[in-house]
Amino acid sequence: MKKKILFTYPAIFTLEDGGYWVEFVDLKGCFSDGSTLSEAMENAKEAMGLFLEDLEDYPHCTTDIKSIKLEENQIVSFVTVDLEEHKRKYENKSVKKTLSIPAWLNTMAEKENVNFSQLLQKALMDTLNVDKTQK
Repeated sequence: MKKKILFTYPAIFTLEDGGYWVEFVDLKGCFSDGSTLSEAMENAKEAMGLFLEDLEDYPHCTTDIKSIKLEENQIVSFVTVDLEEHKRKYENKSVKKTLSIPAWLNTMAEKENVNFSQLLQKALMDTLNVDKTQK
């Protein structure tokens, strides 16, 4: 069983226009939102994981939440993410790529019902000598 790598940081949830805007006290530039408080919390975990996954030095966590100044439409809550679980969840996340091919080639491929995404993935793995089972 892999060891959990848990990070917890306080976030300010702002009720705005019927939804929630989320900003982290200690993670400058890390934001999220959601239509409901529950959705905002889930999105905040995802945003925090994405923010932290490439860092080597992690910011200090503000634990004295009474020192955080809030407005009337705001609450503060601690958000926790398991960074190892986050990385596993998103390591196979698809990334949209825009590319160009000649129109005649596109027409032929569409007539043959070619799955462009699968073909590109296979071609990239073959070109880079990547064995999918090694991931």
